Amino acid sequence: MFRSLYSKLAIVLTLLFVLVGLSFVLVTTYAAQMYQQEVNQRLNAQLAQHIVNEEILMLDRRINKPALERLFHALMVINPSIELYLLSKEGGVIAYSAAPGKVKRHQVDLEPVHLWLSSEVQQLVVGDDPRSQNSTKVFSAAKILHDGVLQGYLYIILGGETFDNVVDKIKGSHILRLSAWMIAASLLFALLAGLLLFASLTARLRRLSDAVDAFKGGRGTDLLKLPKAWRGKPSDEIGQLSVTFQEMARQIEAQMDTLTTADRQRRELIANISHDLRTPLATLQGYIETLYLRDDRLTGDDRREYLFIANRHCDRLSKLVDDLLQLAKLDSYEINARKEPFNLAELVSDILQKYQLKAKEKKLRLNMCIGKSVSLVDGDIGLIERALENLITNALRYTPEGGDVLVTIISRDNDVIVSVSDTGIGIPDAELPHIFDRFYRVDKSRYNDSGSSSTAGGSGLGLAITKRIIELHGSAVTVQSQSGRGARFSFHLPVHMA
Repeated sequence: MFRSLYSKLAIVLTLLFVLVGLSFVLVTTYAAQMYQQEVNQRLNAQLAQHIVNEEILMLDRRINKPALERLFHALMVINPSIELYLLSKEGGVIAYSAAPGKVKRHQVDLEPVHLWLSSEVQQLVVGDDPRSQNSTKVFSAAKILHDGVLQGYLYIILGGETFDNVVDKIKGSHILRLSAWMIAASLLFALLAGLLLFASLTARLRRLSDAVDAFKGGRGTDLLKLPKAWRGKPSDEIGQLSVTFQEMARQIEAQMDTLTTADRQRRELIANISHDLRTPLATLQGYIETLYLRDDRLTGDDRREYLFIANRHCDRLSKLVDDLLQLAKLDSYEINARKEPFNLAELVSDILQKYQLKAKEKKLRLNMCIGKSVSLVDGDIGLIERALENLITNALRYTPEGGDVLVTIISRDNDVIVSVSDTGIGIPDAELPHIFDRFYRVDKSRYNDSGSSSTAGGSGLGLAITKRIIELHGSAVTVQSQSGRGARFSFHLPVHMA
């Protein structure tokens, strides 16, 4: 119950208000008493001096009892709250107006009296109260002189026993009780307002905590009831925390989706590799076993045919393993594009010469078209060569007899655009988004017109490798195609700035 942030804040706030309330009452009461005493002392500052000027209270250190009795009687009638004490030069109490037996201290410290009589005193001055062994009270004092000789002191306590009794009664008055209730009500109202404010602030934190718990439990961010974020900059730290958590949750979900996709692709990759390796391995094993078991019954032509077929499947296995290793290196960032300026037109020309024989075997026309003023480009010549070879091989494989394969190089602003187009069977719109996926092959039944068998198809890794290579150069491979009208693959490389 008390583990929540709101409970802890409420307890702390309540204790704080109680302490503040008690402190306020104590300080106010003390200040009021001190203020009343100071006012009383300032109003009666000259009282003792006036009395000394009017009455002769001591002569030759002897008390003038008749004058003193008249004075005591008059003051008790006029102002019963004060008490008069006649002090010797040493501070001893030699006469007083208090009731008999009330005086418990017969020696008064004269230092406060001297301080009071000095002209420099500005603050409240308290002196010994003869009716108590340890308390002090405000007073008024004056020297008693006769012919310039100090006889003693008139010491007047301005808040005597009668005054204390009246004050004690006033403390229980309706006004003071009403004031106390008003103070308590004000503090209670402030406390409730503070608790409501804390509830409003911590409610957003509770919602955020519930959102974190919900996200921890596996529920998506769409189900989270997060505090609303204002447009622009959040209003406070809680809003900023909410926005940050939302962004973090979306990033985690995106990463989880990426991991899920990667795991699915890994399983598909293993399945595809197993399938693609099993077919040539089974064929290769079959022909080798045939040669081993029927070697004495095979003619020389049969033996050469079997060896040719086995060698072709070895080449296919070698090409598949090479593509897998290349793609694995590209995905793991083991291969970085070591960019340098080179002549793209010369590279394309060399590649086309390599594929001219294969094009003639399939009765295809393999050409290139170079625009005017083609500049040097920046790139990794080895990786770009591999990407172009993959695109040209793909075009030759899926272009029927009598078709054309064209490589175009055109300069545009600060880029050089490279395109590989063919007049082949094209790619359906539904399959365009998937052609760069690993091991993805467009339906092989569409290639029967070209005379290609299912085993003559590629590994399904060429376009994936090409896409990754071009991405390492800060570009992207785009494709334009219509079923039955060929395909066009394009990418761009930056012009070398001398």
